[in-house]
Amino acid sequence: MKIKDNGRKWMWWLLGAVVALQFFYVRELLAAFALFALGFAVIALAFGSLYMLHRTWVMAVERLAESKNPVMVTARQSMYAIEDLARRPFRRPGSATARS
Repeated sequence: MKIKDNGRKWMWWLLGAVVALQFFYVRELLAAFALFALGFAVIALAFGSLYMLHRTWVMAVERLAESKNPVMVTARQSMYAIEDLARRPFRRPGSATARS
């Protein structure tokens, strides 16, 4: 009877160790999943904040460009004048071509 009880005791210890290893493995998997989820959340938050910052900048520039402020009107007229200068040809029509 004593041998049978000793074997049963080791069987329960082995079963407990297997269950404990399974819980440890599951715990490790859950910890790894939590770390990956946290990493992806940080990356998504960074991209989302950069996107919102960009959209805010675009909206601010558009509102500033449509502004009737005298400084903005002068800047817009200067920009149009520079665009007109850029569209003009460098040489007059009929002038000699450059030699190579």
